[in-house]
Amino acid sequence: MATALVTDSTAYLSPELVTARGIGVVPLHVVVGGQDRREGVDIGAGEVAEALRSFRPVSTSRPAPQAFLDVYRGLAEGGADAIVSVHISADMSSTIGSAQLAAQHAPVPVTVVDSRSMGMAMGYAVLAGAEVAAGGASVQDVAEVVRRRCEAATVVFYVDTLEHLRRGGRIGKANALLGSALAIKPILGLTEGSIVPLERVRTSSRAISRLEDLAVEAATASGAESVDIAVHHLDSAERADRLAERLRPRVHGLADLSVVELGAVVGAHVGPGTLAIAVSPQV
Repeated sequence: MATALVTDSTAYLSPELVTARGIGVVPLHVVVGGQDRREGVDIGAGEVAEALRSFRPVSTSRPAPQAFLDVYRGLAEGGADAIVSVHISADMSSTIGSAQLAAQHAPVPVTVVDSRSMGMAMGYAVLAGAEVAAGGASVQDVAEVVRRRCEAATVVFYVDTLEHLRRGGRIGKANALLGSALAIKPILGLTEGSIVPLERVRTSSRAISRLEDLAVEAATASGAESVDIAVHHLDSAERADRLAERLRPRVHGLADLSVVELGAVVGAHVGPGTLAIAVSPQV
């Protein structure tokens, strides 16, 4: 049996990896100034960052079930006998609902997995699933590998302002920080698929330094022999590169270290200047 992997555009996997591993990707939508566009197809992170800076209206929406069904059918026609479809946390997007609806009409069995995460924390899990699928693993084993990697991952991030999260309704328990937002630089994380406040610091430099420490602590606490790490950013490449280079000597068993720009969808909610670290132990 050949099992194929599908994810959505918020995994932020490179086109080269997607092509090499035969992964199907369904883009989420971004609406800028009333124009609906597909992430990674019709719009990129730079345009969203510029729109946010100029206070143009930006919102996001899930793909239609038909978009998933088209991908499922294409993979089935290409020889897939089963599909594992892995998507952004249901607490942050209703994307997974579209995938579940499409799965009911797919020509092959589809196992839909809520990553309870986003970005490369989800992306690394999808790549791990694709690797074992290529080795002939059953669809059940592929789904289990994906779930295990997602559950083991840690995501921490720093935002210049909570305003974008507030506008998008994705702020979750971090809403408690809003009253003092002008006086702090928040460090946030993902817990059980939702954004939660972790710490408050007074300056951006201290926040980034603490972000680095938290990532190292997460990698060490995992006990894994090998760890993949992605440093995400939105319109802050230089800071992301410097952060990645500081992490390199501090993480034992570092397998992959990538700097990956956040795309239009997540970028629309966190805003320019965001830095995030996804720590994915190879469990």
